[in-house]
Amino acid sequence: MPLIPDDLKKQLLDNGRFNRHGIERNGRTIDFKPVVKLFHPCGGATWLLSELDPADPDIAFGLCDLGFGEPEIGYVSLSEIESVEGPVGIGIERDLHFTATKTLTEYADEARIHQRIIA
Repeated sequence: MPLIPDDLKKQLLDNGRFNRHGIERNGRTIDFKPVVKLFHPCGGATWLLSELDPADPDIAFGLCDLGFGEPEIGYVSLSEIESVEGPVGIGIERDLHFTATKTLTEYADEARIHQRIIA
């Protein structure tokens, strides 16, 4: 099973295209709700992703938390996330039950307070 199925990749790409056009037109973007939540079941790493770069779909935008108490919004390589393997061979998984209730910025504000993503 792929980490991010095609229907969610399409939504991530659509969000990326929309914001790229917004930047080109007037410099404005939409603060989307995250589309997917990825996590490491044996560690503290969590990613809430809202967009994929339409020019390079390996690059995702979202809230990234590597488990060190400093979550941040930025870009991440999906191939790097997919290559992570924990000490017992367990890799990154997608939270199949995640449904965003807030925008990415709202999750980021909350994560800064708690020093980790709460989702």
